[in-house]
Amino acid sequence: MTRQPQVDMDSTSHQAEVACGERFQFGANWAGFLHKLDDRRIALAERSLQAMLRTDTLVGKRFLDAGSGSGLLSLAARRLGASVHSFDFDPQSVQCTQELRRRYFPDDPDWVVESGSVLDPVYLRHLGRFDVVYSWGVLHHTGAMWEAMENMAPLVDEAGRLCIAIYNDQGWRSRIWLAIKRVYNRLPVGMRWLVLGPAMMRLWGPRMLLDAARGQPFHTWRHYADKSARGMDAWRDVLDWVGGLPFEVASPDAVFEFHRQRGFVLDQLATVGGRLGCNEFVFKRSC
Repeated sequence: MTRQPQVDMDSTSHQAEVACGERFQFGANWAGFLHKLDDRRIALAERSLQAMLRTDTLVGKRFLDAGSGSGLLSLAARRLGASVHSFDFDPQSVQCTQELRRRYFPDDPDWVVESGSVLDPVYLRHLGRFDVVYSWGVLHHTGAMWEAMENMAPLVDEAGRLCIAIYNDQGWRSRIWLAIKRVYNRLPVGMRWLVLGPAMMRLWGPRMLLDAARGQPFHTWRHYADKSARGMDAWRDVLDWVGGLPFEVASPDAVFEFHRQRGFVLDQLATVGGRLGCNEFVFKRSC
């Protein structure tokens, strides 16, 4: 199932934003990740969903993956028994999700993959409502984060859950990272190492020194996927962070209050304690 006009519109808009340095090519990064995807990483993704939703199975549930990226969590939800609807604004991300569907659930009518945007209310109105709406690390990359959150709320069914991860607001530090991301995306591809190299040292230098001091050089780097719900390897995550544009942030209190006003109660919360990274929320619709 594909809405071709939607694909054309999103593809053109996406290409224009990439060309002018306003958007990172998330899908291209995910395409590299798929080469490393294996059964162990898929099992990790399944366990992360089970823990997040406090259930062993999603049989009989409708699962929306809004901004599906690699498609890994869509795959995990389908393997747990849910009927899955996946969409993404990035054409290469759509292709990645389609590839996982082809590999593991070919011609499956209970897993739909298509192009779409969380900022397109016309598209979203045709989707219906879901038991689980999952948009992990996506809404802050839309360029209109609060509008995207507003659009997600009506898609959650009664007693359904909304699972989102939003970059933590670090004040001036977040503004510096925004400037870094803009420079990275506006540089020619062959010169982006000028930004990526120093950023890599800032993000990973202290941890690598600590691992070396413990006599376990590169231990955290090599085992990064073991603690990543998405199964992402460290290098792909660095690229995602340094290049990830658009980029917005929010405090946990702001996200909580926004959803409280729209009839949600907080079911689970994991914060980064004021540091770099995403605060993770699971909301339950109360009315």
